Amino acid sequence: MPLGPAEAQDVPPEVLRQREVKWLDMLSNWDKWMVKRHKKVRLRCQKGIPPSLRGRAWLYLSGGKVKREQNRGKFEELDSQAGDPKELDVIEKDLHRQFPFHEMFVSRGGHGQQDLFRVLKAYTLYRPEEGYCQAQAPIAAVLLMHMPAEDAFWGLVQICEKYLPGYYSAGLEAIQLDGEILYALTRRVSPLVYRHLEKHKMEPILYMTEWFMCAFSRTLPWASVLRVWDMFLCDGVKIIFRVGLVLLKCMLGTREKLKACQGQYETMELLRAIEPRYMQEGFLVREVLEVPVSERDVEREHHVQLKRWRKNRGELHCKSPPRMHGARAIMASEPPSRQDLRQNPTIIVESPLPPPQPTPQLKKGEKSKEEKSKKKGSMKKAPTVMEIPNPYPLAGDPQRDPQLPLRDPQLPLRDPQLPLRDPQLPLRDPVPTLRNSTVQQPLVNDTPLPNTPEDSPPPHQPTLNDQSLLTVSPLQKSTQSLSSIEADQDTYL
Repeated sequence: MPLGPAEAQDVPPEVLRQREVKWLDMLSNWDKWMVKRHKKVRLRCQKGIPPSLRGRAWLYLSGGKVKREQNRGKFEELDSQAGDPKELDVIEKDLHRQFPFHEMFVSRGGHGQQDLFRVLKAYTLYRPEEGYCQAQAPIAAVLLMHMPAEDAFWGLVQICEKYLPGYYSAGLEAIQLDGEILYALTRRVSPLVYRHLEKHKMEPILYMTEWFMCAFSRTLPWASVLRVWDMFLCDGVKIIFRVGLVLLKCMLGTREKLKACQGQYETMELLRAIEPRYMQEGFLVREVLEVPVSERDVEREHHVQLKRWRKNRGELHCKSPPRMHGARAIMASEPPSRQDLRQNPTIIVESPLPPPQPTPQLKKGEKSKEEKSKKKGSMKKAPTVMEIPNPYPLAGDPQRDPQLPLRDPQLPLRDPQLPLRDPQLPLRDPVPTLRNSTVQQPLVNDTPLPNTPEDSPPPHQPTLNDQSLLTVSPLQKSTQSLSSIEADQDTYL
């Protein structure tokens, strides 16, 4: 009986978020990933698909998404039909037996049992020659726990037709043939177990029927079931064979364990009560990945056992379609279109904005008007701005190249039509305030000094005959030049 998800390995939330982002990217470009990077997809399935995306990933891996898009309205059509009363009566009796402790199927007549009935009834109408098999109910129930009824129906169709073809047909010839394949692979992987089974004449159909037909959904703990299905839907039936070989080897692989199984009954009881430590998620996945069984090994042994079957029993009564080994083989057999793989939104909200106008399709090599206008605009050169250097640079300014001119030599120094000065103004006296004057004025400041009496004789003023004019100090020269500049400005104004 599958246990609750509490036994699942704890994955840190940040790691889970990273895996979700990676899976969303893969699902958005599924065809490219399956063709070019299938090994990466397989590795991520072996690590475990994030629970939030497991249903969508299973639908893409199995090819159910493409099948649904190519048969739109088919499930509604089958669901509206009545169905065979005999088949429906058997289905109703099996509804309460599928995961009775799960919240979806715990109540009779609940939504889980109703959807399970719809899926199984639709399959009997879709394949009336095959009808309903009790082992299909747990397969459909596991799918319904992760996806809506229509998606679960197409997932069930893919598993019955691509992964396990002929398993649910009358006579169970396909499952008997795979039992012989498992028996032959046991001889190569674990000779000790093979000799024990051969000694007690243990037919594979006695212990592996429920394992294979239900894909271990009624045998392993729930966390291990999900991990096995992640790998099974990616790589095909070889995962089912590997899990069976691991359980046989763990339960019967040592001489100490074989001593407790002295007959067929004891061996059967041991295989029906597998120790929980061998079914633990981490241990089981590691052991499954290490089993040296490939698709080629399964196919080679299939041809050997089929040849032996025909020699001993004749031709198979039920001719099932060829088996597909995983998601990549299914996609290669029926190449999907881009529209088939497009993800439909889960919640649709009507926007008040008008729908965007469709962009016209351009021919190869043709460019749109916006690209042409952008290209023309980018070709226009901006006007060059001449940088005028500062003739009085500061200490922190960068040094100017001495070879460059200070100004544009083509520009004139001034407007030649303007006069140099106003012709009506008289020329300035070259020696101001010193010519024909007996009383001279001070050169810089005419304000009397403080604490000087008014009747005191004026200070000595220089005359033209004074020798002191011949020797003028630098301070007096600067003072005279400053007064002359001010006088010149007054005269100009």
